[in-house]
Amino acid sequence: MRDQKKAEEIASERVQLLSPLLAEGLDAAQGRQIKARICEQTGISERTLRRYLAQYKAEGFSGLKPKGKGQYRTDEAIPAKILEQAILLRREVPGRSVSQIINILELEGLVEAGQIKRSTLQEKLAERGYSSRHMRMYADNGVAARRFQKKYRNQLWHSDIKYGPYLPIGKDGAKKQVYLVTFIDDATRFVLHGEFYPVLDQVIIEDSFRQAILKYGVPDKVYFDNGSQYRNNWMIRACAKMGIRLIYAKPYSPEATGKVERFNRVVDSFLSEAALEKPQTLDRLNELFQVWLTECYQNKSHSGLNGNVSPETAYRSDKKALKFLDPETIGKAFLHAEERKVDKAGCISFASKKYEVGLNFIGCKVTVVYDPANTEELTIEHEGHTPFKVKELVIGERTGNRPKLPEHLQPEPADSSRLLKAAAKKNKQRQTEQAPAVSYRTVRKGGSDNV
Repeated sequence: MRDQKKAEEIASERVQLLSPLLAEGLDAAQGRQIKARICEQTGISERTLRRYLAQYKAEGFSGLKPKGKGQYRTDEAIPAKILEQAILLRREVPGRSVSQIINILELEGLVEAGQIKRSTLQEKLAERGYSSRHMRMYADNGVAARRFQKKYRNQLWHSDIKYGPYLPIGKDGAKKQVYLVTFIDDATRFVLHGEFYPVLDQVIIEDSFRQAILKYGVPDKVYFDNGSQYRNNWMIRACAKMGIRLIYAKPYSPEATGKVERFNRVVDSFLSEAALEKPQTLDRLNELFQVWLTECYQNKSHSGLNGNVSPETAYRSDKKALKFLDPETIGKAFLHAEERKVDKAGCISFASKKYEVGLNFIGCKVTVVYDPANTEELTIEHEGHTPFKVKELVIGERTGNRPKLPEHLQPEPADSSRLLKAAAKKNKQRQTEQAPAVSYRTVRKGGSDNV
């Protein structure tokens, strides 16, 4: 009864698997596409799928029930413990073939030679989601089998830096390269913020990220490449404070940020047009860019969106609610944090300036939390203490009074020297250990020549 029930459950699963192929009016091309999709999603081979289909057409529902093989039922052809070991071997080295897995199991003495058939193990691995096809889909190298796209706005943001033109904004009008930073919504291709900057460092990412959040709320996730402007402690801290999941692309995989890369190629058309205008200032270049962005991208139909709607329309019409944070929370999230050691005067050095932290922290490492745009006032954090603010130390003609020594550092009165007492005890012990075996006081004056 139990075996029959299990067989019927398996047959039912196979019917569900085949159901798309049983639709009326299905032509050969459509059938091939559906078969490929089923194989990709389930991991079973096309050969197995064709066998299931033939059995169903010949025998109906009963044809899909597993057939017994010798004295073993299909489910028992490979014991559960052996199957788990086979899965482990496949996970250890995804490129291992079924034959290699069987060989290892036999060498380890877990199964007898010839006990497991290659086709049986292959089928069991596929049923559990560990077929060769499955492992290739999730391999560390290579490009994803298909593009992905989030369903709603603000589920995922991308960002990238593009090298821009040279402008006469350097010292004495020298030509200096500028850099474009953009943040793009994955689902709608909408540019949340884009701006050219005069330097290539972490600060330009912070500014662009902050402006995007202030205008459109916080995303669920952000997806960045491994550039130092993105992969740093500040970004980790900021995203954590705002509840944003931070994901980095795998090294050497430019396809990971493909959407923003494709947008950057579109920007090339703007740069060609801007060159004709010969902008002389960064402000002018950004003015031209914002006009182009609005009229030539945000409000133009996009082939990657359903219905070829514009990114602006797609983003504005999305029903997903925007999540905004209060300015204070955002402000705290965008602060920087660095460690400093407090010197013997109770001060720290920061940005070529001195700040008095307090004698209580001498020799301790404290966390300095600050706004890069304003370092006149810093916040000091240390475990076990409430965060407090410090200002730049101003050294005048007179030194200030040293603060009162804390109670735990006050001298402890003593009646005697523990050092001298311990030394006297040790000395007495040493004299005892080093006393000669013969006391020369007992030897008679002018004693025997034999002494």
